[in-house]
Parts: sequence; structure tokens; C-alpha cells
Amino acid sequence: MTHSERRALIEKHDPSVSLSRQVKLLDISRSSIYYKPRIDKEDLAVMRGIDEIYTRSPFYGSRKIRADLEDYGIRIGRNHVRRLMRVMGLETIYAKPKPTSALDNANRIYPYLLKTIRAAYPNHVWGTDITYVRLETGFAYLVALLDWFSRYVVAWSLSPSLEIEFCLENLTHALTRTVPRIHNSDQGSHFTSPRYTDLLTAKDIQISMDGRGRCMDNIFTERLWRSVKYEDIYLKSYRDIHEAQKGLSDYFTFYNEKRKHQSLAYRTPSQVYFQRSNVKYNT
Repeated sequence: MTHSERRALIEKHDPSVSLSRQVKLLDISRSSIYYKPRIDKEDLAVMRGIDEIYTRSPFYGSRKIRADLEDYGIRIGRNHVRRLMRVMGLETIYAKPKPTSALDNANRIYPYLLKTIRAAYPNHVWGTDITYVRLETGFAYLVALLDWFSRYVVAWSLSPSLEIEFCLENLTHALTRTVPRIHNSDQGSHFTSPRYTDLLTAKDIQISMDGRGRCMDNIFTERLWRSVKYEDIYLKSYRDIHEAQKGLSDYFTFYNEKRKHQSLAYRTPSQVYFQRSNVKYNT
């Protein structure tokens, strides 16, 4: 059971078992169970609009997002939009000027390996990404590992912060089950961190990273986020991270095992993944 799953089992209002006892039994830190928004209600409303616009058009920058926010009756400056996008972990998806020199301590950027390679079997290529999850009381962050051949979600994790630990936990959990040949991500600090890439190189996994500002390099994960948000998050409007953890668990079970994809000849990701894969574990 992952840290996120153990955290979701906490019952803050259970009079029979104290919080101290619960966190000790579940082997999690007490501080990790407290989730408090670090932003005011007005900005949360703006972030909901940004989330919808960015999910629909991930190639939009702060200028276009600011303009589209007017359709929501929101009029704010571009700098305000950019600040909130940073809080949300969003980055404009377009090619930026290449710096004239790189910092000596910059994390290594790996080349994009998939220009001429198409995922041909389960666990050939995994893609990963992080997305913002809006809650009634604040927000959280979701990371997932997606098998590109079958569209099967191999592992996912939800976190109240953008600290790297939930990404490391998610990858470690997935690698205890099976190992891909290629792992693809964007050039974000989580995925370029040696703490993350060392887990891949230790398993002799080839590392691929999207070209800077190229959303099409990770199109399958972008499609996954649209499905998750339009089919679950936006419809259910989760109250808090505890409720989101339970609801998303149900959704990903549905997505993997029940949701048929036209691109898979109307089969489910689970049917394709396990039909052609040597993986034996249960999800």
C-alpha cells in the first residue's frame, strides 16, 4: 500500500482511535494528514478557471489564459495569472528561448527517444506527468504512470504538495510490479532530479524527455488528464484530498477495467495490457 493510500485511511473524527495512534499504525507522519489551502478563496476561484482553460488548451500561455478568463467574468493581470500557474505547477507549453549557458548544477536533460519509435507492446513505453486537481477546500496534485501501448494506468499518486516524494513513491511502487523499456516525461524538476532518474537507471530503463515546450511529445498523458477531469473531477467536485483519493481510486479502476477505447478496438486498457504482458499482479 502506498503512502497516499495509507494517508487516505485516516479518519480524523473517529473518537475510538486517536490521530496519533492512527498515524503510528499506518506508518505515516502526522504532518502529512493535514491539508490546508495556502491561498485565498478568490484565487481558488481563478485557479478553477485556469484549470479548465489549461486542460482544454494546454498550449495556451498566460496571455491567452488571462484573456479567456474574461469569459468566466474574471479580470486580472497577466502577472497574477502567471503566479497562480506556478502555484498550480502549470507551465506554458511552447518552445522557449534556449539559455546561452546552463548552470553547472542543472539536472541532466535526456533526449526525446520516441520520434521514430511507436509503443509496440505492454511496458515498452511508460509516460508520466503531474496535473493539478481542484478541490472545494483547496487543491492537490496527481501523478500517473501510463503504459502507452495499452493506455493502462500502471500507478498513480495524489499529494497535497508538489514536493518530489509522491513522484518517487509512485515510480518505486510501479517498479516493484514490472519494468518498462523506456520511460518518458517532461523536463520538469521532479523528473530530471537524480533522485528520480537514478531509480530508472538502476533498472536499465532508457530515459526519454519531451522536447522543451512540445505538448505533443506526451499526448497520451494529456488525453488521460482530460478524461480524468471531465469524467470525474469536474463532475464530482471533491471536497478534500481524502475524498479525492477514494473517488480517484474508483475512477482509475473504471478507466483501466471498464472504459473501452476506440483506439484499442473498443477494448479496455486492462484487456490489452494483460493480454500481451507478462505481468501477473492484480490491480
